[in-house]
Amino acid sequence: MEEFERKERDEIYSRPVRAGKRTYFFDVKEMKSGEMYITITESKKRFNEENGKFFYEKHKIFLYKEDFDKFGRGLDAVVNFIRTGEKAPEEEFHEFVDQQDTSAELSVEPSDL
Repeated sequence: MEEFERKERDEIYSRPVRAGKRTYFFDVKEMKSGEMYITITESKKRFNEENGKFFYEKHKIFLYKEDFDKFGRGLDAVVNFIRTGEKAPEEEFHEFVDQQDTSAELSVEPSDL
């Protein structure tokens, strides 16, 4: 019961988008600190041949407020490229890579989500 109440408290807004065989969920959640963030989940229905049952394969990313602008610019750039064939300037990406701390790598397994 407590886990359900916590989930309800953390979820602020959700927007599902059905796209062919996939569904994308854009969820706004709130941390204990009051800061909000977005989770983007891709869900695909799959069939398990071993047990003969369907299941949903999910992939999730977390997007925090401080990354919204850079994420949005990157997404806009690749969508624009697909639509028009025009590449965005490369300096934005190089600026991002140069600012990262390469001393430690973060590895997230699907089971961690």
